[in-house]
Amino acid sequence: MESDPPGDIPGRIIAIKVLGMKGYYCFIDFGSTYTKVCVISLDGQIVAWSQASTTVLTDITIGLEKALDNLYPSIALKECQVVRATSSAAGGLRMAAIGLVPTLTAEAANRAALGAGAKVSQVFSFRLTESETRRLEEICPDIILLAGGTDGGNSEVIIHNAKRLATLEVQCPIVAAGNKEVAEEVKAILTAAGRRVYVAENVMPEIGKLAVESARESIREVFLEHIIQAKGLDKAKTLVDEIIMPTPMAVLKAATLLAEGTCGQKGMGEVIVVDVGGATTDIHSAAQGNPVDPFILLKGLPEPFAKRTVEGDLGIRVNALAILRLARNLPAAATLFAKYDPDWLEQRINYIAANIETISREDKEKNVDSDLARAAVIMAMNRHAGHLETIYTVSGPAHIQIGKDLTRVRPIIGTGGIFAHGDRQGYILEGAKGLGEEFLLLKPKQPEYFIDRNYILFAAGLLSELDAKLAWALMNRYVERVEAV
Repeated sequence: MESDPPGDIPGRIIAIKVLGMKGYYCFIDFGSTYTKVCVISLDGQIVAWSQASTTVLTDITIGLEKALDNLYPSIALKECQVVRATSSAAGGLRMAAIGLVPTLTAEAANRAALGAGAKVSQVFSFRLTESETRRLEEICPDIILLAGGTDGGNSEVIIHNAKRLATLEVQCPIVAAGNKEVAEEVKAILTAAGRRVYVAENVMPEIGKLAVESARESIREVFLEHIIQAKGLDKAKTLVDEIIMPTPMAVLKAATLLAEGTCGQKGMGEVIVVDVGGATTDIHSAAQGNPVDPFILLKGLPEPFAKRTVEGDLGIRVNALAILRLARNLPAAATLFAKYDPDWLEQRINYIAANIETISREDKEKNVDSDLARAAVIMAMNRHAGHLETIYTVSGPAHIQIGKDLTRVRPIIGTGGIFAHGDRQGYILEGAKGLGEEFLLLKPKQPEYFIDRNYILFAAGLLSELDAKLAWALMNRYVERVEAV
């Protein structure tokens, strides 16, 4: 897991803002467990890096101060050019997505939410019922994404759902991204009830066509205007220039830049980024994912080139016990834990789940962490990658593809504490590889493994909005290759 946070160093919070680093960039990530600070030179080199425990439940600037104080010897008497931050503190954005048909509009809304760095609590379809309205109040989302109907198509359902949302006691922002013909009517219904409404382009303007970028930008705007204050991050804005986006969005931007390259810098081609954390395991793929065989039919909505999925039950600390239980029903994961004494393993898993900042010291404890991470990667990739299904026609059996075909993707990049500070990174990433007995799962067949040892992908995602060429140079310098074992 992540290394021990730095100790207290008395008072130099002004260092990064006043004495800071002239001609350098400073990027901060307010993570769920740790607050990271990365200072980068104009030629794409890490000048200083630090972390401290995130203190979102009390005062988030306390953890930031500790991380900045630890940097002070490295940055004396220089002034920072830009200070920007990402955040996934307190779990990021909890979102409810509401659409029309589950496999169409609701799924499009779900993808828009995940691509913007949100954690989807629940997806609702068709007309909201009274019980579903109460369920919305129970989960108390930070934001609601309201979709439904293609442009010029069904309008009754989204209007009905807008009226239901107008009765909610939960006061959260709503992004309306459905049938454009009734967008103003939907906005009027919700605004009259005192709701803050953001109107975005329809996430599915035509059947089979996705258009989620406008909704993603609206979600990001909500994050900046509302969630920062709700998560206690508003005070941190006095110490940084901007808290600009959710951390997962920054990582997705970095993955896309790695794949595509920029300004004469050739990309790596299609890539996968695996982010194993204490609370979730996220998979980012920057890949087309089209069928390899022209005779395989593609079923369902087209997949976005840049896609992220978040698995809230696969965190290697908060959900360690859930990983162990799920692994028992999956042979590829179950074998990882067969070598341990069952009683000792259960005791260890329960301990780290109850003490999520635990740092493993003994080799046996570190091995458990690695096996939990590998199991999480196996299961997260199984969910993220597409799969084949066999259908039977008059001409005989045939295959249809659902989701992305990632079999041709080669670079798989690990990011997160287990990769930055662990010593079995290639072993963990092997969980992303397709196995012979899983031939219907479209996971990479011949992957190559890389790690973000310096935890800079979030910084590269932020930097890409300022200087994409420098962001590419940063990743090209610090993303390093590792062997499978």
